[in-house]
Amino acid sequence: MTDGPSEATGAPARRRWWRPVLTGLCALLLLAPAVLAVVRVLGLDDGTVLALPMAALPYAVLLALPAPVLLAVLRRRWFAGAAVALVALQLWWLVPRAVPDGAEAPAGAPRLRLATSNAYLGGISPQAPVDLVRAQRVDALAVEELSESAAAALDAAGIRTLLPHREMAQGTDTAIYTRLPVTGAADPAWPTTNVTVEVGGRPVVLVAVHTYYPLGDARKWAAGMRALRDAAPGRTGNAVLLGDFNATLDHAPMRDLLATGLSDSHAELGAGLFPTWPEHNRDLPFLPPLIQIDHVLHGERLAAVSVDEFTLARTDHRAVVAELAVRG
Repeated sequence: MTDGPSEATGAPARRRWWRPVLTGLCALLLLAPAVLAVVRVLGLDDGTVLALPMAALPYAVLLALPAPVLLAVLRRRWFAGAAVALVALQLWWLVPRAVPDGAEAPAGAPRLRLATSNAYLGGISPQAPVDLVRAQRVDALAVEELSESAAAALDAAGIRTLLPHREMAQGTDTAIYTRLPVTGAADPAWPTTNVTVEVGGRPVVLVAVHTYYPLGDARKWAAGMRALRDAAPGRTGNAVLLGDFNATLDHAPMRDLLATGLSDSHAELGAGLFPTWPEHNRDLPFLPPLIQIDHVLHGERLAAVSVDEFTLARTDHRAVVAELAVRG
């Protein structure tokens, strides 16, 4: 006679015990995504150590996705609603990067094929970028972390046969190699190596970018991005900024730079989540590419036609090759 009521009250007690445990698990799943969302909305990563976790924002949505379902099952309605809003916000940021914008380049517009590669402190195999330029029919190549010895090795490997003109501003580690006609001197307003080339009779400004890395000095990184942003107004229409930005599309300094009138070729073509770093990094040898920090940005007079990533020997960045149409 006494066993029945005891069992009847035991099951609800067990359910009550699991409800706070599962609710706490959901709170833990949502904590990092919520913090990153706040940092992104307020731009708190600009020049701070928060720039490092911000690079992982595309992965935060994977943590948040199970929470709304679990909370709905637990009938935590208000909490579930907040979780849905958080997931929706993150998807609103991320989904457009995976969807091509649908714009078509004019059929008769001249084409420009560009590549960027980080030389990994000069340790890159010199033959690798030469082979890339030849195979991909590259018109201009930006190289970052290029030492004098690495530049000499590239010359010996034949880079100047394919791309005879080289521009490398004094005091920088970036160089631009091109086979296109060069018109005029470099624009001193740009804080890094740049050159104006002629594509189908139209001028295009190429700016090689390599900002400092946030892990080393977040303020220096932000200052480098800010220098690009300050130079951009009035110059973005026919400009292409390509290289190692050490920034993703979620970082506040990158978003500020894009707001000057630039478009990211990866995002434009629905490839905005394809990672470029790290690959065969000496300090992180077991990690595959996780984040996209190598970019080809362009102004409104150009349109992205294609973009691809390539593995090169002895560098921890994937090279990016983009084809742009010059509209005017």
